[in-house]
Amino acid sequence: MPMLHDAVKYDFGSDNYAGAHPAVLEAMVAANGGHVGSYGDDPYTARLQEVMKGHFGADARAFPVFNGTGANVIALQSMLPRWGAVVAPASAHINTDENAAPERIAGIKIVPRPSTDGRLDPGTIPSTRVDEDDVHSVHPLAVSFSNTTELGSVHSVAQVREIVTKAKDAGLLVHCDGSRLANAAVAAGVSLGEITEGVDVISLGATKLGAVAVEAVVVRNPEAVVGLEMLRKIDLQLASKQRFLSAQLLALYEGEVWRENASNANAQAARLGEAVAALEGCSVLYPVEANAVFAVLPEGVADAVRERGWHFYDWGPAGIPGAVRMMTAWDTPTEAVEAFVRDIKDCVAAAR
Repeated sequence: MPMLHDAVKYDFGSDNYAGAHPAVLEAMVAANGGHVGSYGDDPYTARLQEVMKGHFGADARAFPVFNGTGANVIALQSMLPRWGAVVAPASAHINTDENAAPERIAGIKIVPRPSTDGRLDPGTIPSTRVDEDDVHSVHPLAVSFSNTTELGSVHSVAQVREIVTKAKDAGLLVHCDGSRLANAAVAAGVSLGEITEGVDVISLGATKLGAVAVEAVVVRNPEAVVGLEMLRKIDLQLASKQRFLSAQLLALYEGEVWRENASNANAQAARLGEAVAALEGCSVLYPVEANAVFAVLPEGVADAVRERGWHFYDWGPAGIPGAVRMMTAWDTPTEAVEAFVRDIKDCVAAAR
């Protein structure tokens, strides 16, 4: 098959733009050949359980799935009854970017809470559960927060602890949407286990970190879920050749690849944010804490930069003309950041 894209071009639209890490491709090749059991009855999935226990504790169990939306839907669906609801920031991915899949597929209600920085404010978590005999009201029985958030911010260990404490005091379960959990852990300078201490169920990211097409539902508290294995099949997220999904997760999480990849993405975002903020007429909307840069460019500059071949997105939720989102990835090189900034600088000068 001929190559259909420019294999040396880098962009800033999303960390989903990046290809697969070489270790991931090597792991899939290593898992190939011969016959092994299907649907998770294979040595790679068995090894994955041991690796996840090392990260998240002796009770942890991982369930590979195809994508992040699937991970979130299955996680929340297994945590909540049909009358249950989940409290989350209004900007949360489950509320804004999953086409209501948690509500359409999982049949649960999302109760959005205001947030200025994407983080879940513990003060917005209900202090008590709804009366179990109340048939007229939805019952908030869980909370969900993203790490990193949709605004690029990071819940620190202390902030996660505060969320967990407030939720558990009210008898609520806790879910973490961790599609960029590695970036959050690296930004906080802690382990994956530390950044999710007390969390019951985690949607663990891999695709944005250098995998091909895999995420995982990681259960730290077995008592928090019911029927997860059945739901994974019902919700079309159970892979027959699961060894290839598990092999990708092993490539990232068995050693330090997850940390190395997230470290580069975070460092390049910091470099990009600092450079853009220094340009005349440009500003950075939010602190750059992980691998996302939200900036404001002068009128017309974003389109002019795109005409030079770069991809990145306007950021409508900011409600500010010229607001954009730029993201770095595990493989973003310094040279690409420097070239991107040069073009932004040239377009800013031409717009004056």
